[in-house]
Amino acid sequence: MAKRGADFVGTMAVQDRHRFDTAALERYMAAQVEGFTAPLTVEQFRGGQSNPTYKLIDGGGRQYVLRRKPPGKLLPSAHAVDREFRVIAALNRTDVPTPRAYALCEDDSVVGTAFYIMEFCDGRVLWDPLLPDVPQAMRARIYEAKVDTLARLHKADWQALDLADFGRPGSYVARQISRWGKQYKASETEAIPAMDKLLDWLPANAPPADDTTIVHGDYRLDNMIFHKSEPRVLAVIDWEISTLGDPLAELSYLCMMYRVPEAQGGIGDIDLGALGVPDEQAMLRWYCERTGRSIPANWEYYMAYNLFRVACIRQGVYARSLDGTAANRLAGESGKLVRPNAELAWTIAQKLGAR
Repeated sequence: MAKRGADFVGTMAVQDRHRFDTAALERYMAAQVEGFTAPLTVEQFRGGQSNPTYKLIDGGGRQYVLRRKPPGKLLPSAHAVDREFRVIAALNRTDVPTPRAYALCEDDSVVGTAFYIMEFCDGRVLWDPLLPDVPQAMRARIYEAKVDTLARLHKADWQALDLADFGRPGSYVARQISRWGKQYKASETEAIPAMDKLLDWLPANAPPADDTTIVHGDYRLDNMIFHKSEPRVLAVIDWEISTLGDPLAELSYLCMMYRVPEAQGGIGDIDLGALGVPDEQAMLRWYCERTGRSIPANWEYYMAYNLFRVACIRQGVYARSLDGTAANRLAGESGKLVRPNAELAWTIAQKLGAR
């Protein structure tokens, strides 16, 4: 069987629909990025489904990463590269590992859409949660580093970082359900009864209040860059949907893979002990030790919520694949997982009394 994420590893020539004026970017970097030297070479990363992502190499061999809004018609509030840049720049001042933020450009005349430039972190992206290329004895340490980094993020003082207006404290889950539900409807391509039921049940049963921290919004293994040989996170990337929110909603998103079968991209039906991969309870224990938080009685609700949310996100990616604006050539595969995600979420909801 092919390795998970194999199609997303490394770079490629820039796709035709994502090409831009390299000379214009070169002029911009010469003026805005300290230490930049011409000429500029541009490659496109194979990953980065939502925002096209490029590797930049200057004349002195210095490497950068450019993230831009995709071309074409976009959903409201999506692809917010300005928010990505802002939170990365703020977290550069903390112990949360993030790439150095260099420049934000909201002038569409440079590369055609808004973009930002950040540090290229020379490490490895671990796409497969089973970690087949990592020695078995190191797998638990990779997972522990993942949880430790999440704990650091959730302990960051968002007020001291001037991020008080980065989101609204409280009622995060309810607002997320509303937001993603609207985006789902805006990109809907077929009727899925489970999704319609969740759109009614989830907001009616949302947590009445929640704690507030900075949340990444898509915190998972392949949105981190690890050291090439050590179980250490060099950088957390892809901050597009970061905001102020409920830390337990983010933790449950990280743990969602334990509920999803392998055929749908999860690890829920795999013998993890034999592989040296920690289970959900180990993740929860590590997180609680590092943050002083406890897991709520409505933990299962958070799981149903996250499965719904990821179904909405995948529907949006799939819809963009139909109109040709998705950044990744495999984006169309996302459509196949929308229904299974929704039906699994509804199964959990039914166990909680939903009808």
